Amino acid sequence: MKTRIYLTLIVALWFLGCKQETPKDHRSSETEETQTPVQLGRELFEGKGNCYSCHKPDQKIIGPSLQEIAKIYKAQNGDIVNFLKGNGAPLVDPSQYEVMKTNFAITKNMTDEELQALEAYIYSFK
Repeated sequence: MKTRIYLTLIVALWFLGCKQETPKDHRSSETEETQTPVQLGRELFEGKGNCYSCHKPDQKIIGPSLQEIAKIYKAQNGDIVNFLKGNGAPLVDPSQYEVMKTNFAITKNMTDEELQALEAYIYSFK
């Protein structure tokens, strides 16, 4: 009787130990690999970055529009990534710089790839 219980327990543990799980992020990493920088930038802009609360594609809300940002940074050969890291001077609307500085806490924690994706998304409005 005890042997049967031990044998059942061993077999059950063996099955549980051999269970192969796929990582939960496996599917999302495949999606990220197929995303273009503009798509990732849009996702960050509307999500993690919360940029949409102050910036709209074609109109000034609190901050300048994406069209205006893209136009000015392109014309002045500016570095959006450097600005988002908190290392560059504001080119578009220096009067709103203090408001934007509060968001550097978010953008400074983004990877270079994420910041470049945000830049690509902004430039997609030029």
